[in-house]
Amino acid sequence: MQKRLLLGHPQLAITIGRLCQQLIENHQNFENTVLLGLQPRGIFLAERIKEKLLELTNSNIQLGYLDATFYRDDFRRRDNPVRANETKIDFLVENKKVVLIDDVFFTGRTVRAALDAMHAFGRPSKVELLVLVKRKYSSHLPIFPDYVGKQVNTIESQRVLVEWKHQKGVEEDNVWLINKED
Repeated sequence: MQKRLLLGHPQLAITIGRLCQQLIENHQNFENTVLLGLQPRGIFLAERIKEKLLELTNSNIQLGYLDATFYRDDFRRRDNPVRANETKIDFLVENKKVVLIDDVFFTGRTVRAALDAMHAFGRPSKVELLVLVKRKYSSHLPIFPDYVGKQVNTIESQRVLVEWKHQKGVEEDNVWLINKED
């Protein structure tokens, strides 16, 4: 397995800061804005975004975790049953501006499923998508992120791995491009 570093610790921190600045420009006081991290891996980025926004604006923005497992179009087509993650949203999204947050944007299918799952918590006034890494040329649906940390040219046999330092065995934040072995 070959892997290449896409974003190391200092660049990743700068990228998260830039994404937060873009959110601040579009949401001024965050009075009517909520953040939803997509399970399983988008929640780590969502927590970082919330922390940085609190530091920059002193706004305590509501954060929830959304699992879209049962809304996926390939849910029943898998050989092994998929284990769902926790959905933790203790607020309504009715008439709110929602920022969906995920670590890697690949085909768009997870985001489509998340849009369906989110409607169980109300109808938002607006939905935006923030991703740390967007894989170019891989979209299957006409869904495009509003905020992108880094765009990467990839082929089908590659994957993007985001590591956060609080995870077991990880010393610092990194984003890797991994070539899968044949």
